[in-house]
Amino acid sequence: MTISSVQAEPEGLTVTGLPDGTISAATLSAMTLRVDAKGHDPADLRLELDGESVDGRVDGGAVVYRPGSLPDGEHKFTAEIPVGGFFGFLRTGPGVSEVFTVDNEAPTLTVTPPQAVSSYRQPVMVRGTATGADRVVIGTQSVAPADDGSFEITMPRAPTGTEIVAMDAAGNKATQAISAAIETPKISSVHVTAYGWAHEGLREDVLNMVRDGRINTVQLDIKDEDGVVGYDSQVPLARESGAVEPIYDARATLRQLHDMGVRVVGRIVAFRDSTMAEWAWNSGRTDWVIQNPYGQPYASRYGAIAFTNFANPEMRKYNIDLAVEAAKLGFDGIMYDYIRRPDGALSQMVFPGATASPSVSIAEFLRESRDPVRDAGADLSAAVFGVAATRPDEIAQDIPLMSKYVDYIAPMLYPSHWNSGEYGVANPNSQPYDIVFRSLQDFRKQTQGTSAKIVPWLQDFSLGVSYGSGEVAAQIDAARDAGVDGYFLWSPTVTYHLAAG
Repeated sequence: MTISSVQAEPEGLTVTGLPDGTISAATLSAMTLRVDAKGHDPADLRLELDGESVDGRVDGGAVVYRPGSLPDGEHKFTAEIPVGGFFGFLRTGPGVSEVFTVDNEAPTLTVTPPQAVSSYRQPVMVRGTATGADRVVIGTQSVAPADDGSFEITMPRAPTGTEIVAMDAAGNKATQAISAAIETPKISSVHVTAYGWAHEGLREDVLNMVRDGRINTVQLDIKDEDGVVGYDSQVPLARESGAVEPIYDARATLRQLHDMGVRVVGRIVAFRDSTMAEWAWNSGRTDWVIQNPYGQPYASRYGAIAFTNFANPEMRKYNIDLAVEAAKLGFDGIMYDYIRRPDGALSQMVFPGATASPSVSIAEFLRESRDPVRDAGADLSAAVFGVAATRPDEIAQDIPLMSKYVDYIAPMLYPSHWNSGEYGVANPNSQPYDIVFRSLQDFRKQTQGTSAKIVPWLQDFSLGVSYGSGEVAAQIDAARDAGVDGYFLWSPTVTYHLAAG
């Protein structure tokens, strides 16, 4: 709507503060009109709005006035200097009038829930109606609705926790949260180290499990517990630090497994990283390393210098860069492991530059990772300790907080790692069904209210009790009976006892 202005005399008053076009309620509430008296005494100014006298405030050689809220429609603001006349009557002196239009009504926004997709590599069409809107915006995408208000926006990947904004010419907005479901197939997976995949016999055993229909996913190390990046990564810091060892050909591996219809989840051991920690410390980048109160590297059961500092922006970026590179190569999922602080007393650890608690900092790292990884085409998950559901501060893994930023949580429920009596199970290592079933109940409660699924890590190794196909099957049955349909199996020797099922 055009704003018109009429001055009574060339030396008359001027008004500033009116924006161009129709004015929204939000703009109006913050709007201040300023009338320049132009050599007149501003105290003499008379202000009117829609024919009614209103009061302004003198500010130097001007008067300021805030309309506040006004109803929809056209309004007229007038400022003038009254001058003397005959018989005590006043006549109008210099003056100015401004006409403006207010629009308080926001557009009406209706969005059709997007169809579910199987991965973040699939584009998603978002449709709906935005009556009264000039633009509809989702992230960086923007379209003008058709005459009937309908719109379509093709998103490059599934929007999750995203907001749609419908905006009219005045700036009034209607918003709606939107998420497209990612329906990945049930995960039946085994873990494979970089060296395990490079070993012809171990690799063939894994491929036979694929051929037999026993697994549909392979979980393959990208960066392992020593900080070794197992393929020819081009991430600059990985190369500069000497972390890269081209143990397997990532592109060829992904092509082979994808041709067999298998998904590939890449595992990145995030903050347990002796390669990076030692290189950073010796290079003078001491703030990249978790320290003790005496300014030395924090020593843990994993070594004298084994943990990088999750609070450090460079260490966060390093892991995210590896994740994004892997997703762009074609890894279907990225799983962070050792996304935690070291074991031990928190009072004996120093995290240089930290501005939040370890638990919050770890969750914030996942938040920073989420969109770059998804934009690169992969889903995001985090491996967590089984005890994190009941004792999160022991290793800084707050499950409800972490679950807000991942597609699934992968609790490590190895029966050999539980204490006697945990969850009322007398001997967890000898009762694999019971401990897995009961602990998963807790993780399901911890993730309620989030979109994160649960896919547990289960044990296929012997530690105190001999484990074979029966013990493995018991854990898988327990997960299924607990309402969790999927699993990752862990064997440090990459040898598995998974029967055809």
